[in-house]
Amino acid sequence: MILDKKTRTYIPQHLSITWETLEPIFAELQHREINTEHELEQWLKDRSELEAALEEDFAWRYIKMSCDTANEELVKNFQYFAEEIEPKISPLSNELNKKFVDSPFMDDLDKDKFFVYSRAIKKALEIYREENIELFTQLQVKQQKYQGITGAMSVELNGQEYTLEQASIFIKDLNREVRENAWKTIQQRRLIDKDDLNILFDELIKLRNQVALNAGFENYRDYMFQALGRFDYTPQDCYDFANAIEKEIVPILRAQAEKRREALNLETLKPWDLEVSVSGKPALKPFNNGAELIDKTIACFNAIDETLGERLATMKANQLFDVESRKGKAPGGYNYPLAETGAPFIFMNSANSLRDLTTMVHEGGHAIHTFLTANLTLNDFKHCPSEVAELASMSMELISMDNWDVYFDNEEDLIRAKKEQLADVLKTLPWVAVIDQFQHWIYTNPNHTAADREETFKQIYNRFGAGFADWEGLDQQFGNVWQKQLHLFEVPFYYIEYAIAQLGAIAVWKNYKEHPQEALQQYLAALSLGYTKPINEVYETAGIKFDFSADYVKELAAFVKVELEKLG
Repeated sequence: MILDKKTRTYIPQHLSITWETLEPIFAELQHREINTEHELEQWLKDRSELEAALEEDFAWRYIKMSCDTANEELVKNFQYFAEEIEPKISPLSNELNKKFVDSPFMDDLDKDKFFVYSRAIKKALEIYREENIELFTQLQVKQQKYQGITGAMSVELNGQEYTLEQASIFIKDLNREVRENAWKTIQQRRLIDKDDLNILFDELIKLRNQVALNAGFENYRDYMFQALGRFDYTPQDCYDFANAIEKEIVPILRAQAEKRREALNLETLKPWDLEVSVSGKPALKPFNNGAELIDKTIACFNAIDETLGERLATMKANQLFDVESRKGKAPGGYNYPLAETGAPFIFMNSANSLRDLTTMVHEGGHAIHTFLTANLTLNDFKHCPSEVAELASMSMELISMDNWDVYFDNEEDLIRAKKEQLADVLKTLPWVAVIDQFQHWIYTNPNHTAADREETFKQIYNRFGAGFADWEGLDQQFGNVWQKQLHLFEVPFYYIEYAIAQLGAIAVWKNYKEHPQEALQQYLAALSLGYTKPINEVYETAGIKFDFSADYVKELAAFVKVELEKLG
């Protein structure tokens, strides 16, 4: 099935995205008379159509740039939007928000349908400051530099050049010398750019802190809680959640690390001993190349429900995947929704490992979410908070496990894969706590130095087990681990959501194990809501609780532990 963009009813079908073509459209929206509730709703739909077109245009600029960070033309195209279009849109969007809130017909709109949207618009108006427009532009451009620096990183092993993602496969090698050499080579390459990334990060912190001060906040952390629309929990809840993870999850992982040490017959575990299989067998290889990964994932999703497989097959037919790792490509992985097309683009850096399998089903969960929300009335209804978006992806990692036989020819490998995945589910929680607590410190102490930052990171990382490895003699590498986390540079404060959603995903999977069809339908129904309901109601629709208390962490961790034990 070849996808077509939705037919536009308000803006020209083939509008060229330049400021000269956009300005009169914004002016029409700003000056249009609205005399009835129906006219207000039509105005919202017209505004939504414009925003969807702008989002998709920006999406393709970002996607193309991250697929080829060395291409100056693609970088310029991205920067044109960031520097010449977005700064001009921002004040006009604020005026349109005012027009909506000031309309006497706003209160006549369906409360059930528009409550979440209206709440977000009011919050956006509250924290908007014109002096921040230029700062946001600078941030957009500077954040992109992280991709350029990290995308250029490569290492030579055994006389061959590899991206860092490709080289990481050697850290799973059964030969300890091989994996130690690979790990140290990768870290040494990261250290070459350590100072440049520290300087970049200092610049980002300064700009972000100024944004917060301009908006009347004491610090960027408090500003971001409002900007991200965190209506359902507070910074204190994040501290409490971190304490719960430290109390309930870290001891389980410490015990597993000790079993790993004994199985590998080592005196101490070093950082290069954490990924190798304790079975004494080579790293799992669930597929041989990117094309095979896509095809096997389509088959896996088909086995869960045919409509899910069909959606990924549609993406393949429309060339909406770039999954192979290569030099010059940005690091990481993402699912980028295309607002008008109604489908997403999946980007990742595959090295043919189990981690790539889970990345693909994770991004595949996001992709299903994109399809399910494609026809919601307003574009903003599709803008789910990360606590909901990551529930979609992380639940799919676990739901899909029953059909991982498409990736593995024998039962032994399949069991190994499931055990590694469940161990990773628990490992996610302390790492998220590390990054989240680190960000709380960074932005409530904005005048710190790079040395302060490194020391604080080490203290926080130690609190949550430091990966349960012995870092003696590796002080430089230890203090630099944080730089690999893209979110810190590009999407600040987007991380605690992974832990919140991980708990939710475990709960969805628990339901799925007990009542597969009912749980699947509840999960899909929750995703179909987009962001038309508060987070707790979305979670309730999925058949689970929006809860990250110590008791809930303990209950769900115990369930995962039992499932791990069942696998032997």
